[in-house]
Amino acid sequence: MSATSSPARVRGLGLIALAAVSWGTTGSVTTLLVTRAEATPLVVGAARVLVAAVLLLAAARASRWRRAGVTGGLWPAAGDVWRCVALGACMAAFQATYFTAVTRAGIAVTALVAICSAPIMIAALAAVLLGERPTPRLALALVLGVAGTGLLVAAPAAGMTAPRPLSGVILALGAGLAYALYVVLAKGAVARMAPLPLAALTFAVAAALTAPALATPGAGRQLALGWPWLLYLGAVTTAGAYALYTAGLRHVPASAAGVASLLEPLTATLLGVILFGERLGVAGWAGAVLLLGALVLLVLAERR
Repeated sequence: MSATSSPARVRGLGLIALAAVSWGTTGSVTTLLVTRAEATPLVVGAARVLVAAVLLLAAARASRWRRAGVTGGLWPAAGDVWRCVALGACMAAFQATYFTAVTRAGIAVTALVAICSAPIMIAALAAVLLGERPTPRLALALVLGVAGTGLLVAAPAAGMTAPRPLSGVILALGAGLAYALYVVLAKGAVARMAPLPLAALTFAVAAALTAPALATPGAGRQLALGWPWLLYLGAVTTAGAYALYTAGLRHVPASAAGVASLLEPLTATLLGVILFGERLGVAGWAGAVLLLGALVLLVLAERR
């Protein structure tokens, strides 16, 4: 690694961290949607993807982003079309499996299984498909991050009952795998395409695949009642966040990006404490400390 590449990696890590913080607000906004618009998870997921696709396509078309050796236009080269389709399918699969898992296993269990499993899957897939080998610091950050996330979200799950927990856990694992595949495929794709067009085409495919959820009974009423929050989810936590994430991924190893994205549950938990009066508890605060320690190690590893 060259010395000049280190600041770029730290900036990339910062972009991914900002995206993760943005994702962390999703739970609070979704809570408002459920209580005020009686929104169902699949409709929320499909609506946010559609809004993101429209905004990202408009931004990509308006931009004049050109980089030497990288496709600068909106449309990919013929050999890269499959990458956009695969990324869009991964994103659609994540939306469907994650939000369905929530209805079967509950929010806390789904978050615990999906969010904790994803960084491990990313590290494994990146090693096999991208040839990335985690450094000792990165491996320690991964362990601390997953342990911290587990402590952070496991406590609320204790004593909770779920209608179909086994199938919910399987779907949550599927969501973790879909997200891991998205990260690894996106890491390879950003070397060939500019991040903004790549994100735009990814979400265009995902929107087409999730669109049937918007035609289900009651979806129109949910959209009419919840449109301000749905616009926020689509514009900020999806279009803006994934544009930042894709740009940051160009300079950061996929496994490091997986650890940095664990800022999402930390942000969500802190918002729950601040806005909804939830209690974190000793285990939760210990998890938060472990997560912050993992992020410090990650920054130190990327500065080397």
